[in-house]
Amino acid sequence: MLRVTARRAGRLVGYVNVVGDGGVHAFLLDTTVHPDERRRGLGVTLVRTAAAAARERGAHWLHVDHEPHLTAFHERCGFRPTAAGLMDLTS
Repeated sequence: MLRVTARRAGRLVGYVNVVGDGGVHAFLLDTTVHPDERRRGLGVTLVRTAAAAARERGAHWLHVDHEPHLTAFHERCGFRPTAAGLMDLTS
């Protein structure tokens, strides 16, 4: 697992996690920015930093699942839309 964090004045203000499959695929999880720090580019910086670190560790692909209202954010980070499947395991 890879974690990228951002701190301001010693306070955690953002983080993102990346997990891998042991091969060429990595998965972006839990991108979080404190509400007081949003809309300043911090989230994009965290994701791009995490992507670079995943690449350095051998990943060829970085995947992310997100809700539709986050599409523009992920596009700013460099993601492009793809088809995917989803299975509900709660029912």
